[in-house]
Amino acid sequence: MSSLHIYNSITRTKDPFEPLIPGLVSMYVCGPTVYGHAHLGHAKSYVSFDVVVRWLRHTGFRVRYVQNITDVGHLTDDADDGEDKIQKQARLEMVDPMEIAQAYTRSYLEDMDRLGVLRPNIAPTATGHIPEQIALISRLIEKGHAYESNGNIYFSVESFAGYGRLSGRTDQAAIQAGARVELRSDKRVPSDFALWKKAEPGHLMKWMSPWGEGYPGWHVECSAMAMKYLGETIDIHGGGMENKFPHHDCEIAQAEAATGKPFVRFWMHNNMVTVDGTKMGKSLGNFVTLKDLFKVFDPMVIRFFILQSHYRSPLDFSDTAIRASQTGLSKLHDTARRLYEAPAGSGTLDMAGFEEKTIDALNDDFNTPVAISVIFEFSKALNSALDRPEGLSADGAATAIAYLETYAAEVLGILKSREELIVGESGDGGETLADVMEVLLELRKEARARKDFATSDTIRDLLLARGIELKDTREGTSWSKKRG
Repeated sequence: MSSLHIYNSITRTKDPFEPLIPGLVSMYVCGPTVYGHAHLGHAKSYVSFDVVVRWLRHTGFRVRYVQNITDVGHLTDDADDGEDKIQKQARLEMVDPMEIAQAYTRSYLEDMDRLGVLRPNIAPTATGHIPEQIALISRLIEKGHAYESNGNIYFSVESFAGYGRLSGRTDQAAIQAGARVELRSDKRVPSDFALWKKAEPGHLMKWMSPWGEGYPGWHVECSAMAMKYLGETIDIHGGGMENKFPHHDCEIAQAEAATGKPFVRFWMHNNMVTVDGTKMGKSLGNFVTLKDLFKVFDPMVIRFFILQSHYRSPLDFSDTAIRASQTGLSKLHDTARRLYEAPAGSGTLDMAGFEEKTIDALNDDFNTPVAISVIFEFSKALNSALDRPEGLSADGAATAIAYLETYAAEVLGILKSREELIVGESGDGGETLADVMEVLLELRKEARARKDFATSDTIRDLLLARGIELKDTREGTSWSKKRG
């Protein structure tokens, strides 16, 4: 079988992966800026990196996973001008900025929990690490990589020879020409970026520092928190492709200028969700929140929809595409339910390298679309085995169950538990529903035995109208609750 290879954004090749410390993977992923409810674009990022964590742990690594919460410093133009996004939202809702940050942090975590995204080991907030950011800034000033101007602290891009190598924007003249802010009197060159901003009158989110009252720039928080919890060199740093420049280029410059050591060994970047070919985002107003999606679709359908595209590929959103994913996932669940309920037979199932192909796909830069296609090939072969008169032996069934529970459930997170598939979801009267369904299926069975197909069809149609689908197989009739 293959070994794990990860596409490294900084080398632009798939590189074999081994952690710096044998057996222990240090991993940092840029978390959300919490000024609104999470949308599908957030889901693509965090579901994708969730599979990375799950696969690393499955293959025997211990993973220390850090994902930050940005609750200060991210300005509306994503650079050094504009209003703090959280303060702006607080002004619109007429509440304290920290109330905004706390409310939307809770909302984000609720949505991720529903998507089956595992919580990070550590979820530090920018506001909770102001001293660490001040210490890093002070260190950069001492080393000559940063300077003070009118109460603001800027990183001197010209002082760091490697600036821009992640994004490929290494031509300083081009960087300066394309800078988002014009040359300001307190910046030496336009491409210098803010480490600390002086708080103007009326600015609510501010802290005391050696340079007066102010607040940290957006970029400095990730460098400070990643190094605090994971060390000066970390194995994996993840985030969106749109953050290569300037955010991640700035992170590298800050960290490596301060320590003199490589900051990140493997950079991973997920692609965006698009709507008619345009990036989905709050600033563009073309986003759909996860909470709204969950009103129509099971969160697991959304997760499945995301994982059908590679994390480095764009994902185009449409209701039609999600409904197609819903249909496909329902078929996988039906197969698993049938497997769980099938009586023991004597037949065998030729695994035909399904497990090896699944492992190879996940080791090939976490290729979830290929892994899912292999799982569906397996599902087809499994249904064929269950259709045969001899059925499937107990050993064959156990092997099939182990495969599905390992790769579809544990690693990809797209398979419900045995209890949810057979009995119904907990907390919504599942056991009572199962009892009622048992009576109805028995009545339908008796009607079919009497050749009273009108009654049999009526029971089926009435249940379908209420969101319960029946499926007749050789082993009998099974049922499932439809989604959406």
